[in-house]
Amino acid sequence: MLEKERITPQHAAAMVKDGMTVMIGGFMAVGTPEMIINALVASGVRNLTIIANDSGFTDRGIGKLVVNKQVKKIIASHIGLNPETGKQISRGELEAELVPQGTLVERIRAGGAGLGGVLTRTGLGTVVADGKQQVVIAGRPWLLEPPLQADIALIRCSEADLAGNAVFNKTAKNFNPIMATAARVVIAECESIVPMDCGAADRYHTPGIFIDYLVQGE
Repeated sequence: MLEKERITPQHAAAMVKDGMTVMIGGFMAVGTPEMIINALVASGVRNLTIIANDSGFTDRGIGKLVVNKQVKKIIASHIGLNPETGKQISRGELEAELVPQGTLVERIRAGGAGLGGVLTRTGLGTVVADGKQQVVIAGRPWLLEPPLQADIALIRCSEADLAGNAVFNKTAKNFNPIMATAARVVIAECESIVPMDCGAADRYHTPGIFIDYLVQGE
């Protein structure tokens, strides 16, 4: 198996261009690729559409991009921990699509699996359903939620081998493994990078075929 190219956070950030759609892993800044985000802030890239669980905090995670006004739209399940997100939405500077958490991760999963969408009853009878197609199955209505894909996914893993096979510990398993399947380019910031055949193959959560580049994290 071929080794993945190892790059710097700055090289990773340079791949993100103005106007791109970017998935960023993590859950309230846990399991978020902070080094790459710092490089994105320094790069000044703009008008990003971010797909993530949440918008982080003002000084951690995705929140640093929001504070720096590099985000045009965020698709997330929760924004309450970052007051700057709400302020920018109120001023019309940031567009937000709030998605129930289970629906969000299933839309990403559908994007990675090449499915046409997800059928769910979550959101029926609320503003979540406005403008969305409904499908009736056995006499019951279901919302058809479209799949989500991205130009680039920025994820963080606990460990990866040189071939990109990745392990995610504890809450870092939230969103990161799923996002690795749903983007054209996937960059993994790794706490450690080990030789191939260093451990049993079944310990890896994401096969290296999904990951394009590795960044040595801290």
